[in-house]
Amino acid sequence: MDFSLITALVLDVDGVLTRGDVTFDDSDGQQLSFNINDGAAIKMWERAGYRTAILSGRSNGIVVRRAADLGIGPVVQGVSDKRSAFLKVADALGVLPGAICYVGDDVPDIGAMEQCGFSVGVANAVPAVKRVVDYVTRRSGGAGAVAEVLELILRKQGRWTSLVRAL
Repeated sequence: MDFSLITALVLDVDGVLTRGDVTFDDSDGQQLSFNINDGAAIKMWERAGYRTAILSGRSNGIVVRRAADLGIGPVVQGVSDKRSAFLKVADALGVLPGAICYVGDDVPDIGAMEQCGFSVGVANAVPAVKRVVDYVTRRSGGAGAVAEVLELILRKQGRWTSLVRAL
């Protein structure tokens, strides 16, 4: 794998940026929890000049809010065909699919994973995903898996140390 080619990140949400649990409160509002380490790593990734997008099967305003907080865009939600949507996201990012790392956890992510340059399944991904990806994280989704992936890529690119020192 030539990690120098990777310049963009596309993330699933449920099970990747979150633990995959959806909590409803008694007023029918949803709650999602995001890992702070993932957020810090995404901000570092973007300070390095790289782009991040979200591609999710579900739609949730909380995701839009978190994405805005981190400077992530585009945010594409409510997608059933992630293979086609992934190619549109690549166009929106202005990069070739082979320049993208895609991180997912479930069967609907496989279509996008087959199109990208570096496919990643989180530790708690379903077995079908783990069988097709280039890398399986040690950390679970919602528990720093995205931070793990970004550190791996930036270290392989020789950029990690200088980015950390610049903080």
